[in-house]
Amino acid sequence: MTMRHPDLKLPASGTRAGARPPGPAASGHSFRKVTLTKPTFCHLCSDFIWGLAGFLCDVCNFMSHEKCLKHVKTPCAGVAPSLVRVPVAHCFGPRGLYKRKFCAVCRKTLEAPALRCEVCELHVHPDCVPFACSDCRQCHGDGHRDHDTHHHHWREGNLPSGARCEVCRKTCGSSDVLAGVRCEWCGVQAHSVCSAALAPECTFGRLRTMVLPPACVRLLSRNFSKMHCFRISESAAPEPGEGDDGVDGSSPAGLGREVLAPESSKQTLKIFDGNDALQRNHFRVIIVPRLARSEEVLEAALRAYYVTEDPRDFELQALPLPVHAADPGARGKTRAGGSAEGEDSRGPGSREAAPEAWIIRALPHTQEVLRIYPAWLKVGVAYVSIRVTPQSTARTVVLEVLPLLGRQAEGPESFQLVEVLMGSRQVQRTVLEDEEPLLARLRDIRQTSLRQMTQVRFYVAESRVVVPHVSLYVAGLPPGLSAQEYGSLLEEAAATKAGLVSVSHVYSSQGAVVLDVASFTEAERLYMLVRDTAVHGRPLTALVLPDVLHTKLPPDSSPLLVFVNPKSGGLKGRDLLCSFRKLLNPHQVFELTNGGPLPGFHVFSRVPCFRVLVCGGDGTVGWVLAALEEMRHRLACPEPSVAILPLGTGNDLGRVLRWGAGYSGEDPFSVLVSVDEADAVLMDRWTILLDAHDTGGAENSVADVEPPKIVQMSNYCGIGIDAELSLDFHQAREEEPGKFTSRFHNKGVYVRVGLQKISHSRGLHKEIRLQVEQQEVELPSIEGLIFINIPSWGSGADLWGSDSDSRFEKPRMDDGLLEVVGVTGVMHMGQVQGGLRSGIRIAQGSYFRVTLLKATPVQVDGEPWIQAPGHMIISAAGPKVHMLRKTKQKPRKAGTPKDARADGMPVPEGDPK
Repeated sequence: MTMRHPDLKLPASGTRAGARPPGPAASGHSFRKVTLTKPTFCHLCSDFIWGLAGFLCDVCNFMSHEKCLKHVKTPCAGVAPSLVRVPVAHCFGPRGLYKRKFCAVCRKTLEAPALRCEVCELHVHPDCVPFACSDCRQCHGDGHRDHDTHHHHWREGNLPSGARCEVCRKTCGSSDVLAGVRCEWCGVQAHSVCSAALAPECTFGRLRTMVLPPACVRLLSRNFSKMHCFRISESAAPEPGEGDDGVDGSSPAGLGREVLAPESSKQTLKIFDGNDALQRNHFRVIIVPRLARSEEVLEAALRAYYVTEDPRDFELQALPLPVHAADPGARGKTRAGGSAEGEDSRGPGSREAAPEAWIIRALPHTQEVLRIYPAWLKVGVAYVSIRVTPQSTARTVVLEVLPLLGRQAEGPESFQLVEVLMGSRQVQRTVLEDEEPLLARLRDIRQTSLRQMTQVRFYVAESRVVVPHVSLYVAGLPPGLSAQEYGSLLEEAAATKAGLVSVSHVYSSQGAVVLDVASFTEAERLYMLVRDTAVHGRPLTALVLPDVLHTKLPPDSSPLLVFVNPKSGGLKGRDLLCSFRKLLNPHQVFELTNGGPLPGFHVFSRVPCFRVLVCGGDGTVGWVLAALEEMRHRLACPEPSVAILPLGTGNDLGRVLRWGAGYSGEDPFSVLVSVDEADAVLMDRWTILLDAHDTGGAENSVADVEPPKIVQMSNYCGIGIDAELSLDFHQAREEEPGKFTSRFHNKGVYVRVGLQKISHSRGLHKEIRLQVEQQEVELPSIEGLIFINIPSWGSGADLWGSDSDSRFEKPRMDDGLLEVVGVTGVMHMGQVQGGLRSGIRIAQGSYFRVTLLKATPVQVDGEPWIQAPGHMIISAAGPKVHMLRKTKQKPRKAGTPKDARADGMPVPEGDPK
């Protein structure tokens, strides 16, 4: 029996560094001296390896100078899973091309389409996914080893080439090799050796006041994947065939991405690691010399599966051709260090009719050494090691372990043994029965998959009862119902169980509810069922929402609530979603096409102070502001400040607030810093009451009179020709959305539809009536009437003009007044946008009544429709909204933007700074 030293410093959550002495032996590498035939870089110092010799790890391809060997701390991929402190699964998106990136498992460049995690900076080859550590960022507490002190979460490699070490200030990034480490919370970068000199606690760096701390978020996600927990849409889910941790049978391990024809002196072998791989036909390919000894073949097979245990504990069993999973007892055997019946000491390649498929089997033992981890954090050891015999059960193991962990005074009935499978895609927990024989279970795991055995961990945990609590957001329901009516509707549509499901929040006007589910199994069933259910012809939306523990937020915290419209900005929204999930806590980033803005405001409803960032066009901003107005009375922070990252075509509000004419690929971190430094300004919001009525059988009347409705306005409201152009553009985009992927193309379509209307004339002044402050206003001969709240219209044009006029006050967006302007047609609009003319000033006021005598095109903040004859009443909409205006650019100090992420980090003693 062994026990780790009580003063041992544990590694940070999810990290691989620390908790081991330096040197290649402790890091688990199997180094051998190799002769270099091409330029190679050291994975530790990133320098070129001069001369003809270097040291290469046979398992994970780590390359090092001889002088650097004693400083190697980066663990081998074969032992890295054992160094993960809190296992957290990854969220792999679709395959993509990632230039100058390296695989975190085999350390080779990603030349073919590869995978990346949507939450952290892990990049891997598709066939390396099963061997990746479950070391993603821990973004919330789930009742398993939760903690209040947050440590750095180090991720190795793929740093910018100009990155500088926080300790020695030398370059630590490289585009030639996987080198250097970076904390995925605060962004501090360092050499792997230098990182040990930094304090283990993470302060979240420059963005610390904007980040939602993981300790302040709770989500009991037992039956949900991480994709569901972070509301990552299915479009970013793995491709078919990648949904499990199976090994891709088309690629060799450690030999490249393609199976090449071997030389005449070598042979290709398929290697399986257990019964599960046989059933799925998932194998790894190795190439060995035909005259290789059986020990050499076995070692190569173990390396293919990143198994670093003693080869003498394993054997190779030959599989007949064709490969079938049945009849395993009939196969021949080749044992390491010996030979099969009728075979000499050479390996499978030496036989004339050698089978091409082999399976690795673990040799049976009468006892094994097993590591047992404590499931609570406040303990002086990372794990204890005990011997397991055929008589050992889960209960006897708990009895033996408790005294070693200082819990001998407590009864064993208060504890249980939990088996955790740390898969790269999902972490699965299983509570073992008291009489479960441990040695037999270990044998079964190895029979199923040797790879899984390296990813299985056993915890001794308290047998406390976890009260299930899952919040499910359900939208798409009929609006205007009560909580009881929504409950009955869901009971009928999804067979909800009254004792387990209750309606906690009702958003009647939006047709949405939040359900409290007191059963993990019922929550999973409801989630999957609701997503495939339609009520009154409308499909329902279901989201898993976390709980924000607002009382645990730091006093200076003002987390940022981010809304992203992935359809805006020429599809740049999708990349921004991924970037903001990695820079912040993914629980504070919401995709607007997956439930709208309401779920985000609900999650932040009890946060005392927060800010909002809207990534989208003017229509998206108006959508979020309308939801904010409706939710204001439910928020602990009723007036959050709103910033804009303009992704649309016009982006007039973004221009006024200095966020630019449109997003053009700026560093997302710099965008967040600009939001943090922005100034708060006020802006008027306006309510438009649309009250259609029948005009008594007029020629253009609408047969079915629409009920009255209210819309909100921030920028402008157009009636007539400009709304007609917007409507034509909107219809063209609806017909072929794939073509509208750039602002340049969108503006080209606007020009085309404008040219088609250039000779159009309908005499709008004869079809509408205008009252300002209850006074009738005579309209000139115009084709369009526009109410403007901000000094930007039509992609930055000044429609009001800058000339002084004694009849009107100087316009401001917070003066409680709207300006009314007319345009005479498409030619006039083009001249305004070209800066040659301004509009026709008609009126200025705070209350307007427009009477439409015919069905007329209307647009509000870029969203167009045909409005039936009737009245439009425009008036101020309650309190002004708080917006964030970007501060004027200041000269920045030299250094890469990434360096700035670590601002506020404690400087280690002796640092020259």
